[in-house]
Amino acid sequence: MPAPQTLSHWLLALALNAVLISLARRAPLLTQAGWVHAGILGTLLWGSLGWRGWLAVVAYLVLGSLVTRLGLREKSARGLAEARGGRRGPENVWGSALVGCLLALLACRAPLAARGPLLLGFAASFAAKLADTFGSEIGKRWGRRTILITSLRPVPPGTEGAVSLEGTAASLAGAVLMALVLSLLGFLPTPAAFLVVVAAAMVATLLESVVGATLQPRLAWLSNELVNGLQTLMAAALALALAAVPGLLPLP
Repeated sequence: MPAPQTLSHWLLALALNAVLISLARRAPLLTQAGWVHAGILGTLLWGSLGWRGWLAVVAYLVLGSLVTRLGLREKSARGLAEARGGRRGPENVWGSALVGCLLALLACRAPLAARGPLLLGFAASFAAKLADTFGSEIGKRWGRRTILITSLRPVPPGTEGAVSLEGTAASLAGAVLMALVLSLLGFLPTPAAFLVVVAAAMVATLLESVVGATLQPRLAWLSNELVNGLQTLMAAALALALAAVPGLLPLP
């Protein structure tokens, strides 16, 4: 799975991403600065994991952007829509993908025995982030009863730490969808690995809501992007911890 580590391979990754970003930058997915940072991220992922790693993150970006636009007019009218019409900036790119990118860079240099667990963590980080995006965007628009996860008292949609039945179901759908993509790309070699990634994504998503309800209102520096990064870190750490379960991953 990890790509060969040669200078020509990295130069090819840089050139391909430069061309692809120049062609895609007019799509209303990212800001102009966001596209530049997406190009850097894409180069690192293609360089470390090849086209499969790059395509996994492209799939996350496209699916996350599409669900953000569902009910955008209604969310905008209620003041719940993402800023910039749903376009992501550099802070969103790295808040979502920094943990996964670091795991990809480690995997391409790690001993063979460590690659499977690192790639499992890579997969869990992106499944968690798509689960969060699905839950947040669908919950804000279609959640019928929104409650604070720590107290279970009703709160307005969009409140930090708020959850709803519809949003939680959407989170599960996002985690499963991203795990399916990752399975098709070869990152999840067994059914057990698939289930671990989905479970880690859901646990991390719920823990992120707890962080949003308890710490984020008290700590001014704890931005949404930092919380996103913490969520992906929790999902990856949980997947890495479970990677030692016998039979979860094929023997190297």
